[in-house]
Amino acid sequence: QVQLVESGGGLVQPGDSLRLSCTAPRRTIHNYAMGWFRQAPGKDREFVSAISWSGSSTSYADSVKGRFTISRDNAKNTAYLQMNSLKPEDAAVYYCAASTGRQSTLSYDYTFWGQGTQVTVSS
Repeated sequence: QVQLVESGGGLVQPGDSLRLSCTAPRRTIHNYAMGWFRQAPGKDREFVSAISWSGSSTSYADSVKGRFTISRDNAKNTAYLQMNSLKPEDAAVYYCAASTGRQSTLSYDYTFWGQGTQVTVSS
């Protein structure tokens, strides 16, 4: 079992930035591909970004490409999602997830999930 804990969410204005973090307090994550998903009220959970276990490969949803950057520091057992130029439509609960397979855009490929962190973008 891998417990994942997200942090870094909050209330920001359009155009601001946030950095989300995902840590695993009790297990190493360096063997797992990591993904970020989000879910807005009344909408399905959607893929945001993913990174391979080594960090050498990343993928992004078209809606965030060029604005968000995923990274990881295996020495710190942490994955990050840097979010720039935030828009109101980015508001959602953001979840990190770990996959024993390769990075994927599909939520069912991820075995372990965090509880989520709220991101609100409003003027």
